[in-house]
Amino acid sequence: MAIYDCSVEADLLAGMRLARAAVGRGELIVLPTDTVYGVGADAFNPAAVERLLAAKGRGRDAPPPVLIPGVPTLDALAEQVPDEVHALVEAFWPGGLTVILPARESLAWDLGETRGTVALRMPANRVALELLAETGPLAVSSANLTGRPAAMTAAEAEAMLGRSVAVYLDDGPAGADYPAAEASTGSTIVDATGLLTGGKLVIVRHGVVSDDAIRGIVGDACA
Repeated sequence: MAIYDCSVEADLLAGMRLARAAVGRGELIVLPTDTVYGVGADAFNPAAVERLLAAKGRGRDAPPPVLIPGVPTLDALAEQVPDEVHALVEAFWPGGLTVILPARESLAWDLGETRGTVALRMPANRVALELLAETGPLAVSSANLTGRPAAMTAAEAEAMLGRSVAVYLDDGPAGADYPAAEASTGSTIVDATGLLTGGKLVIVRHGVVSDDAIRGIVGDACA
């Protein structure tokens, strides 16, 4: 277990190499995002996802979101993507918007009790995006123990998660692009599954992307 300062080129290269290797072994890593620090694991390794939930003290009833490197991966992982969702990700990705959609039935993964859905986000952080481009989708939850505030630095994450994580990538304080009070709430989460059955999009967690901004894109399609 070590913390790698990604503002230092040598540390960045070493940290990324070791993080990729750790993910490949089914171990946990901590990575920066634009909102908070996250603890991540290979989304297609059920044992690694279980390890992530155990490290946080969470059960299978709280499945982690999946971070992805771009919109093509959204279309690959979701069974259907409504036009309204494409409009939202065009406006807010990369950034602090997580979208819940039906997962492709053909995918061989187990994120927990998802009821056939998956929560997807493309984060606006250079280190996270570079890592995701190399590892593929990562199951990522906020890097904290359940019930504790989300970690805004790698050091805060390490203080809570310790040796349950193999590699810590430090890219400075998270949330620099957002007001502090908003960044600490994490991404805004919208459930778009209703759009596929004649219903509406529902905002299920208020975060860094405002309700008004979402309604400005999808209008009456938002409940």
